[in-house]
Amino acid sequence: MNSITLENYRCFRGKQTARLAPLTLLVGENSSGKTAFMAMIRALRNAAFANKTPDFREPPYDLGSFGEVVYNDSRQSAQPDFFGASFKDSNPDYGETPVEFSATFEERDGFPFPTMRKISQGDAWLALDDRSESKIAMGVGERSWECVHQFQVFDVEFSTLSATARFALRHWSRGVDATMLFKPGDTPFTSKDASKNAAKNRLEALSRTTDLWWARGARIFKEPFAQTFAGAPVRSQPRRTYDPMRQSQDPEGEYIPSYLARLSRRDSDEWSALKKKLETFGKAAGLFDEISIGSLGEGAGDPFQVRIRKFGKELKGRDRNLIDVGYGVSQALPLLTELFRPDAPPVFLLQQPEVHLHPMAQAALGSLFCSIAPERQLIVETHSDYIMDRARMDVRDGKTELKPDDVSILFFERGELDARIHSIRIDKDGNVLDAPESYGAFFMEETRRVIGR
Repeated sequence: MNSITLENYRCFRGKQTARLAPLTLLVGENSSGKTAFMAMIRALRNAAFANKTPDFREPPYDLGSFGEVVYNDSRQSAQPDFFGASFKDSNPDYGETPVEFSATFEERDGFPFPTMRKISQGDAWLALDDRSESKIAMGVGERSWECVHQFQVFDVEFSTLSATARFALRHWSRGVDATMLFKPGDTPFTSKDASKNAAKNRLEALSRTTDLWWARGARIFKEPFAQTFAGAPVRSQPRRTYDPMRQSQDPEGEYIPSYLARLSRRDSDEWSALKKKLETFGKAAGLFDEISIGSLGEGAGDPFQVRIRKFGKELKGRDRNLIDVGYGVSQALPLLTELFRPDAPPVFLLQQPEVHLHPMAQAALGSLFCSIAPERQLIVETHSDYIMDRARMDVRDGKTELKPDDVSILFFERGELDARIHSIRIDKDGNVLDAPESYGAFFMEETRRVIGR
C-alpha cells in the first residue's frame, strides 16, 4: 500500500490522503485518530482481498456503530450518509500506473456495510455495487455499463468480476447481443467505433491487471495466519505456569506461549531459528540473553513454563520464570514472536509496541522495525521518541536497507472538532521534511524550560 485516502471517516472531515511506506510511523496526541486510521487499513484489506465484510468492532479496535464511525460534528445539520476510503498499490506487474481500490460504506442494520467496492487504474474501472440492487459495473471515465445479475455482490470475488468483464467485452467486440449480460440499450463495441474500441482495450487491460492484483492478495489471505496482523497496545499478562491452548491468533498474544512450547516440542530446527532471533533482539535491547521452555511433563498436553536468563559480565545469571523478570519481557515477547515467525503476514498494524520497555529497548525496537520493513509493511503507532530517532539514524547511517523514501512519518494533529494528517518525510541525513510548525512544538517548549530560556 502506497497511500490511503479517508473521506467522512471518524474524526477526519472531508477527504484526506496519507503516504504509506514500508515503515510508517504514526505520531500525535491521544484521541487524534491514529487507532481509527489503522482500523481502516485492516477494513480495506479485508474488503479487497478476503471477500469479507469489514467489522469495525473486531478486536483490537472497537469503533462502534455506523453513527460512531461516520464523521459528524455540531456544525452539521445532519451527519453524512456514507464514509469511504481507498488505497493505492504499485507493482511492476501492474505497469507504471498504480492500482487503486476503494470502498464506500453506508448504514445497514446500524453498522457500516461496504455498498460499493471499486478497482481502477487510471480512468478505467470495475465495480461491485450493492446499493439499490446487486450489479457489476465497468467504465472509462464517466462512461459506464452495468451488468444484470441475480446475486449478492459481496459474495463475488474480484476474479469473477474481471472474468465477467472480459466475457462481456468479447461478446461486444463480435457484435453479439449482450443484453443477457448487460442492461438493454447498451451499445456493443464494434470495430467501426474507435472511441468505444479504445475503451474496450482499456477495460480488457484493467481486467488482466485485476487478476494479478487480486490473486496476489487473495493468495496471502488464504493462509490461516497470513492476514493483516493487528496488535493490541497492551499484551497478555505473564503466568507462572501455562496450559497448552489451541493456536488461535489474537491481538494480545495470549496464545504465543503455547505456540513457542509446541514449536520447541515438534520442530527443533524452526524453534532454534526463532529462539536465535528472539535472543539476538533480547541482548540488543538489554532484556534477556536466553529463552527456553520448561516442560512440566513428557506429554504434549502437559503444563509448561517460559524461562528467561540474563547473563552477567562473566557468569550466566539464574534461570527465572517469565513472571519474575519484569513486565517488559512479557509485553515484548508476543510482538517479537509475531514479527519473527516464518509464516508472518505481509502487513503489521502495531499499537504502542514500546509499552513497559526501557528507552534502550525502545531504541532497539526502532532498529528491528528497520530491518523487517524491507520484507513486510509495518505501520506503527508510537509515543516513543527513541523508536523515531533510531529509525531516522539507522537510515542516515546505512544500517538498514531502507532508503529515506521507505520511511513515512504521519503526524496526526487534533483540531477543535476534527483531525488532520500531515505526511512527513526524512532526508538522507535523517532530518524531517515538510513538518508543520505544530510538529514537535511541545518538546521544543520543554527543552527551553530545561535550559532555562
